[in-house]
Amino acid sequence: MAILDNLAKAAKDFFIEDDAQGPAKAEAARPLPGAAQPPYTPAVPPTPAGAGTPAAPTTVTQAEQRHLDHIQSLLAGDGKDFMAYTKMVKSMSASGLSGPVLYQTAFNAFAAVTGLDLATLLASAEQFEQKLVADRNKVLERHREKIGEIQIPKAPPGPIVQLLQQEKQLQADLADLTRQLELKSQQLLAAQQQLQEERQKAGAALASYELANATAATELQAHRQATQSFLAGPTSPFTSSTK
Repeated sequence: MAILDNLAKAAKDFFIEDDAQGPAKAEAARPLPGAAQPPYTPAVPPTPAGAGTPAAPTTVTQAEQRHLDHIQSLLAGDGKDFMAYTKMVKSMSASGLSGPVLYQTAFNAFAAVTGLDLATLLASAEQFEQKLVADRNKVLERHREKIGEIQIPKAPPGPIVQLLQQEKQLQADLADLTRQLELKSQQLLAAQQQLQEERQKAGAALASYELANATAATELQAHRQATQSFLAGPTSPFTSSTK
């Protein structure tokens, strides 16, 4: 039958490919049943005043190749594990099988070649799931340390942590400068008020002096004119006796 020929060819191609490439090359990562993890959501620090609009969260639609290669290395096995079984499943699915028939047929062929039973196969799947979870936890720990959420003892601070420290120091410097500016503003206001008072005092003193001077000058001029008129005028006895 054509379908049996396709199945045989799929199984043959699978194992020939394994022999040619070796167990070191694994398939790309694919979701495993029960292995889904909630996405990590980093804490968003408050935006300092004057810092502008915060950047929008990063959206990634395609993983970087270095991350794909890393996951592949985690899922690389010896060709007799669950990842090899999933590779056979995908190879046989190209023959038109799907659902329980696909997985049962693939397991029968895989078990016939490797001698693994179902319990061992599922235990292998759990080991790969645990490797992914453990690796993700390590990456998240490094990420949290990198962005300053946690501090790993004896670990050198990363660029983000250094920038956070610089930001904190600059904010403290700015707050100190603000306090100094407020103090200087108060001192300036007090000096301006004192200056105005001194100017008023000086103005009042000058006005008082001018009044006194003008009064004395007026009085002096009046007495001089009277003296000149009464004593040095034509009717003055001093003038007549002199003549």
